[in-house]
Amino acid sequence: MTGLVGDIGGTRARFGLVGPDGAVTDVEVRECRDHAGLADALDTYLSGAARGARPRRAALSVACPVTGDRVSLTNHPWSFSIEATRLRFGFETLAVVNDFSAVARSVPVLGDGDRMQVGGGRPAAGAAIAVLGPGTGLGVSGLVPAGGGWAVIEGEGGHVTMAATGPREAAVLAEVGREFEHVSAERVLSGPGLVSLHAALCRLDGEASDRVPTPEEIVAEGATGRTPRCAEVLDLAAELLGTIAADLALTLGARGGVYIAGGLVPRFARRFAASGFRRRFEDKGRFSAYLAGVPTWLVLHEHPALPGLASLVREPPQRS
Repeated sequence: MTGLVGDIGGTRARFGLVGPDGAVTDVEVRECRDHAGLADALDTYLSGAARGARPRRAALSVACPVTGDRVSLTNHPWSFSIEATRLRFGFETLAVVNDFSAVARSVPVLGDGDRMQVGGGRPAAGAAIAVLGPGTGLGVSGLVPAGGGWAVIEGEGGHVTMAATGPREAAVLAEVGREFEHVSAERVLSGPGLVSLHAALCRLDGEASDRVPTPEEIVAEGATGRTPRCAEVLDLAAELLGTIAADLALTLGARGGVYIAGGLVPRFARRFAASGFRRRFEDKGRFSAYLAGVPTWLVLHEHPALPGLASLVREPPQRS
């Protein structure tokens, strides 16, 4: 065993152990709400699924900015000190990075079965790669060629302002704006964002609702089309995601491709592939032809941040 990796989101924490070959094993997913904090979740994992393992090196990805020793999740109350956590668990090293920068690190090692292409051509060699995706929030990252490898971008692109295309979308975003001071992309492209879109559409159409559906219910009902309103929410979210993905691709010059990850979209993958996502992605006026050649993939790997973190816990090469 080389080390421990963990992906800490706003809803779930995923842990695994990394072997000498870099493979991640003993993966366990824990609900954040079931634990008082990160240390409690780690204690439970190491004494349970990991069978008392005591790794020397660790790497965590977190759904928030990492700007110093104190880490506070954006969409969950957990907060922790990196150094205090390292000392408590006896780690020689503890790397903590943004969650989507960890997902970006996984892109070069994804297999064909870990992704599904949903449009575009072939990736341009040596070009930047964009990575984004909705879950509890909206993560954004990217890879830029550097020194024969990749430089990973850590940012908070999920909080850019969401732009509308057409009067219907403008009306929907105005309705969402009644709830939030700033309608960021994350406010509509996330689990809670689906709920906001559903409520906005109902208000616009004068439709009363006895109860607010959960994100899980919207996905389940909308993916199959059983509930037209939920299906409309998923289709609208797919098109809005196309706008944000195209903006990111243009910003980074991501001719190496755009990867859609996160815990939300794979749960309605078939509907997403048939949605207006790709049409909206290419709808950029004079740069439509530029984007038409950029491939877009849906990441199907269940826990992509974990293999992305594995490189951060490998033992340094021995000096001869």
